[in-house]
Amino acid sequence: MILYPAIDLKDGACVRLVRGDMATATVFNEDPAAQARHFAEAGFAWLHVVDLNGAFAGHSVNGAAVTAIRYAVGLRIQLGGGIRDRGAIDRWFDSGIDRVVLGTAALRNPDLVRRAAADHPGRIVVGVDAREGRVAVEGWAETTELAVVELARRFEDCGVAAIVYTDIARDGALSGVDAEAVADVARQIRIPVIASGGVASLEDIAALKAREGDGVAGIICGRALYDGRIDPVAALRLVSERPPC
Repeated sequence: MILYPAIDLKDGACVRLVRGDMATATVFNEDPAAQARHFAEAGFAWLHVVDLNGAFAGHSVNGAAVTAIRYAVGLRIQLGGGIRDRGAIDRWFDSGIDRVVLGTAALRNPDLVRRAAADHPGRIVVGVDAREGRVAVEGWAETTELAVVELARRFEDCGVAAIVYTDIARDGALSGVDAEAVADVARQIRIPVIASGGVASLEDIAALKAREGDGVAGIICGRALYDGRIDPVAALRLVSERPPC
């Protein structure tokens, strides 16, 4: 299982939101590259980076910060936020980004996802953001009538690397995870699931780790790492443990 520390970018800084509301942004570091180095020194192998402004604008806004992060560390980077056409996908891959996350594009332009996944096997991730079980898009500003599992199943046969499943009601709220709900989604699809939203403690990480056999392959953690509620060393040790026989 992979633990992904989150770097959410707003106006060039590392921030955390509560339930996706830009007005709730708390700035944790004005220097995203320094934050990336901190996570590298803590022992993480991946970063999950989101251009929050880009998610609303529909195109890259914090590109300079993303590039600074890429140059600062050798970690693998998974990037989302405002990536909605083939040109943007290819530019980020050419810039050294390892995976791109397509959220709004997965709903609006599913053929883009399929073609990109075919051309870049294992490097396209679909972001499925859920509000009361329904898919939200456009930076979570719009909630559709489409069920989470229905959207995810559309990409089971095209080489998508993973589904990032975010529970919007829990995201940034430190309210704990609903591990069984995440596992329920994972059991219904044939794509590995990365859980996002609400991780507040080592107990939350352990609960998701226990669902690894259901298809939960990763965990994104944000605010709880920034404010010290979760110790990175202990968390990384936990996700790397082998399940009991």
